[in-house]
Amino acid sequence: MSAEAADREAATSSRPCTPPQTCWFEFLLEESLLEKHLRKPCPDPAPVQLIVQFLEQASKPSVNEQNQVQPPPDNKRNRILKLLALKVAAHLKWDLDILEKSLSVPVLNVLLNELLCVSKVPPGTKHVDMDLATLPPTTAMAILLYNRWAIRTIVQSSFPVKQAKPGPPQLSVMNQMQQEKELTENILKVLKEQASDSILVLEAALKLNKDLYVHTMRTLDLLAMEPGMVNGETESSAAGLKIRTEEMQCQVCYDLGAAYFQQGSTNSAVYENAREKFFRTKELIAEIGSLSLHCTIDEKRLAGYCQACDVLVPSSDITSQQLTPYSQVHICLRSGNYQEVIKIFIEDNLTFGLPVQFRQSVLRELFQKAQQGNEALDEICFKVCACNTVRDILEGRTISVQFNQLFLRPNKEKIDFLLEVCSRSINLEKSSDSLKGNMASFLKNVCLGLEDLQYVFMISSHELFITLLKDEERKLLVDQMRKRSPRVNLCIKPMTSFYDIPASASVNIGQLEHQLILSVDPWRIRQILIELHGMTSERQFWTVSNKWEVPSVYSGVILGIKDNLTRDLVYILMAKGLHCSTVMDFSHAKQLFAACLELVTEFSPKLRQVMLNEMLLLDIYTHEAGTGQSGERPPSDLISRVRGYLEMRLPDIPLRQVIAEECVAFMLNWKENEYLTLQVPAFLLQNNPYVKLGQLLAATIKELPGPKESRRTAKDLWEVVVQICSVSSQHKRGNDGRVSLIKQRESTLGIMYRSELLSFIKKLREPLVLTIILSLFVKLHNVREDIVNDITAEHISIWPSSIPNLQSVDFEAVAITVKELVRYARSINPNNHSWLIIQADIYFATNQYSAALHYYLQAGAVCSDFFNKAVPPDVYTDQVIKRMIKCCSLLNCHTQVAILCQFLREIDYKTAFKSLQEQNSHDAMDSYYDYIWDVTILEYLTYLHHKRGETDKRQIAIKAIGQTELNASNPEEVLQLAAQRRKKKFLQAMAKLYF
Repeated sequence: MSAEAADREAATSSRPCTPPQTCWFEFLLEESLLEKHLRKPCPDPAPVQLIVQFLEQASKPSVNEQNQVQPPPDNKRNRILKLLALKVAAHLKWDLDILEKSLSVPVLNVLLNELLCVSKVPPGTKHVDMDLATLPPTTAMAILLYNRWAIRTIVQSSFPVKQAKPGPPQLSVMNQMQQEKELTENILKVLKEQASDSILVLEAALKLNKDLYVHTMRTLDLLAMEPGMVNGETESSAAGLKIRTEEMQCQVCYDLGAAYFQQGSTNSAVYENAREKFFRTKELIAEIGSLSLHCTIDEKRLAGYCQACDVLVPSSDITSQQLTPYSQVHICLRSGNYQEVIKIFIEDNLTFGLPVQFRQSVLRELFQKAQQGNEALDEICFKVCACNTVRDILEGRTISVQFNQLFLRPNKEKIDFLLEVCSRSINLEKSSDSLKGNMASFLKNVCLGLEDLQYVFMISSHELFITLLKDEERKLLVDQMRKRSPRVNLCIKPMTSFYDIPASASVNIGQLEHQLILSVDPWRIRQILIELHGMTSERQFWTVSNKWEVPSVYSGVILGIKDNLTRDLVYILMAKGLHCSTVMDFSHAKQLFAACLELVTEFSPKLRQVMLNEMLLLDIYTHEAGTGQSGERPPSDLISRVRGYLEMRLPDIPLRQVIAEECVAFMLNWKENEYLTLQVPAFLLQNNPYVKLGQLLAATIKELPGPKESRRTAKDLWEVVVQICSVSSQHKRGNDGRVSLIKQRESTLGIMYRSELLSFIKKLREPLVLTIILSLFVKLHNVREDIVNDITAEHISIWPSSIPNLQSVDFEAVAITVKELVRYARSINPNNHSWLIIQADIYFATNQYSAALHYYLQAGAVCSDFFNKAVPPDVYTDQVIKRMIKCCSLLNCHTQVAILCQFLREIDYKTAFKSLQEQNSHDAMDSYYDYIWDVTILEYLTYLHHKRGETDKRQIAIKAIGQTELNASNPEEVLQLAAQRRKKKFLQAMAKLYF
């Protein structure tokens, strides 16, 4: 070693190796001590932190003499910082698992783009157009790394992410997070657009049959030297870290498989490609074995992918009969065939083939779906849990907490199913004594846990219980039950068992009545009633349950049937059918009504028509709760039947008003306005108030496009609703002869009561119909003389502007109705901006300014993609903006007032300047200056802060004025773009404060 080199080495070794915490990156930059730092056992800062800091320093924008922000300069310092970031990544061997875990998407995007740059990938050239086989190994590897990261990032973005718990709201932090989120979304958008190209690049990589090389710290150092000193080493096949072909293909296959699997959710045919790639990955892992240094595959995750592919894409040479129970369960879960899952679980209780953990995971998945609002799965959850519980007790495990929770409220159906599972889960001839003992103990414990002796009797009289428990055990159980329950009659002569209870007539009648209450099978109900009438002819069995309710218009006809059995059967079938319809058990309701229709057709045309009407109502309910929810039009047959009902003129047929109400609402919801307007018979309009109301609504909608003078029906509808909302005064003459007003009652002159009108409106779902009704009530609300703040609504101009007799209208009831209607309309569509503005106006009129701002902002957000587009001017009218200004002013948010003054068609400088003079402001004040685009307001702020001696705030205002895009010499479109961008940022910041 030369003396000069020795002196340099000594000087280096004498310097401290740990840099000061505040300027460590400058230390590493100047002293070239990066490698020493990275060789430490626990370097602080960690390597990934170094990458972030190096790239942040290299990406810092500069400011020129005119105080204008410029892009980062391409100087020597920034190039070295980028090179240092690449060297740290090279130290981590370009392991994407580590880099993705610790670096954000924007940082990793910059890092890999720098790698492409130093690897001589021509900028602007599509990777898919480059032949990997002819490229230098390091260049090809850089392209592979970038495209692997691209599809991995797309796949990762499709997974749900648990949101971090937010801290106290700080505007600067929120803005920074929002900027990073927007940047990530923009990068993801580009990556998704290029996804097909990335997949083609990786597919091409699988055809390479040569080893590749990736940059190391040494090759990156060589790149940093002068061109004449490199001697072409980095272009040779031996430069960098060697990646064997098998290792590269293994990683690429796995990443491609994940990408194909993610695409399979929208295109199931792609699952076949995913299956092929995952199974190829398994083969390559087997070939590489423990020799792999650079191939890191999560083998547990890979196994999960392979199992999923086995279910999603069964091999063509395997028939459905040869599928394993494991795969069959997955297929049934995907198709929603839960009964088949229960059947497989019961069969598995005999063979113990499925792992207990797998069965529990299926139950957890069903519980999650049930908790998301699928109430139909509650019964399935209990049945699967019962199957798992029987499996547990057969293998000697304890009963789960889940089963105890689901069995807190036992009923006949649950106990019947539990006994069925127990019977089918044990082979009494072949099972061991331990299995039989476990099952017997379980049944005994279930009995001891039941309080209702009716249910205990169901279990103790079952064949399996009698077979498994000896006489002595049954006697002991009876004694335990007698001691435990005070409700058991403790006779002087002890009972030996449940089977010694005499089957008296009263006991049998009680049991049959209990079954009659529980059953929804029409043929079983008929059989029970025949048995009961055979035992006694004195009882009226339609009175057994006080829950059996039949409308009074029907009960008189039904109870007039002379034959007792027929009367009971018709009454009970109708009562149970109506109850099933109420609880939306439409399948059982249809069976009960069909049986009742078949029965009454034989002897009563009147009751036959009644049942046809009820079945029509049931079909309307079924469609509206089913396919109607997704917007599918009802079948033409159903519409014809509804018309037939409305036009029906059969005398002496008892009719329920709710059927007419539902039929008219049905026609309005499915836009059958032509029929309601032109084809409804005149007698219907006179006799049925709901048909009259529907005809007026349909005609008003039809006349909307025409001139105001032609809207005669709107005036008729207005008069009808005003009459409904009117009150009649009741007077009383006193002893002195004076007449005094004592009470106001709801007027009986209207075609229906206000409560009936409100009930009818809440059956409507068509947005235009709801908007028309809302605007009518809003106009009626605004007519009163003491209104200070009007409520706005669409189509409000079609209604008359005055009422001859204001005292006759119950305006308090009108105000309550408006609030109820807005609440209902928003439950139908929470994103209708017109209804949100009405809700905001209501809060504004009642001095609830924070709530009003919430809904004004929500109305703008829903029609502008959360303010990423301009809010339409017909939504944020000058009146709405002025109300938002008043809300902010009364909430002492004066800076927000000044900013909102810019939103008006003519900027309100007077209000803006007055608000900025206020010093007691509850908003972020100077943090909002970046949202001001009007230079006059900014100049006034500068003057105001100078006058007050507020130097820091004055500088913030000056900085805001100095932005080049606000220069008055700019073209109009540039100034408008600057204003629009600030509007967007301000409204988004406001939304985060008030949502």
